[in-house]
Amino acid sequence: MTPGTRTPRRRKQQRRLPPPITNVALVRTLLLATAARAGEPISYARLLLQLGLRFTRPKMRALCRTLDAIDRDGAAAGEPGLAVLVVRESDGLPGQGWWTDHVRTTDYAGPWEGPAAAREIRHRQAEAFAYWNER
Repeated sequence: MTPGTRTPRRRKQQRRLPPPITNVALVRTLLLATAARAGEPISYARLLLQLGLRFTRPKMRALCRTLDAIDRDGAAAGEPGLAVLVVRESDGLPGQGWWTDHVRTTDYAGPWEGPAAAREIRHRQAEAFAYWNER
């Protein structure tokens, strides 16, 4: 090294956090705080807003993939699903993706809309509320 030259600085490796919509830990924490322990469902739009995002269909689909991961992890730990707490504003029911997984993993064979679907959702939500209110 010649006099007057500088040693190149190494850049600190910054630990990058995943985008909020794909951050399983963050979304799970929000669901527990704003829905499960509060005893009320949350809309897709409101959850996205809490993540600092406005509602769009692509963002909702990305959120649903995160919700699927949360439920897979929760099921492995013996916890009731949390994705059932995220619902459409229009009818208070989860979207099609939740239903397809629900039908695949349970014995539910009823409709995905209407009074029977609403009863099933209230039942599943009550399980989640009871579980998380005890913790």
